[in-house]
Amino acid sequence: MAQTYLSLGTNLGAREENLRAAVAQLARDGAVRIAAVSSIYETEPVGYTAQPLFLNIAAAGETALAPHDLLAAVKKVERALGRTPTFRWGPRLIDIDILLYGSERIATPDLTLPHPRLMERGFVVIPLAEIAPDLTLPDGITVRCLAERLNRTAGIRRWKAWAG
Repeated sequence: MAQTYLSLGTNLGAREENLRAAVAQLARDGAVRIAAVSSIYETEPVGYTAQPLFLNIAAAGETALAPHDLLAAVKKVERALGRTPTFRWGPRLIDIDILLYGSERIATPDLTLPHPRLMERGFVVIPLAEIAPDLTLPDGITVRCLAERLNRTAGIRRWKAWAG
């Protein structure tokens, strides 16, 4: 089993329900044995800003799937929940990113691990710091330290606790 960390976000439809359905589907499909889920954070969109606010969470768990198989599993969940391709950074019903997969480093056209923008995304790091503050990231900084640095300008607010 490999330790994995995921980031989930949504800004269309019943946002909280989208997150809950995605976590439930990942567990139900056996893709990830979920061990922890952060509180839900409301965040401003990045890139294309003329869209609704996002809800974001981080999840930690274990998987028996190989990295590319895990990617296929999360994409399957996105499709099952109704995500359709749009433009880069556009609105979405659900987005699931693999942040880390053990200590694996992968760089293929369809999967890069650790996630290439992990270190710059407060909307990812701040929820992750809630469930894995002492996790050391690839550059040697802990998630807690990075979250403190990013929190000063991130414009992220804790929306509500994850219950269930």
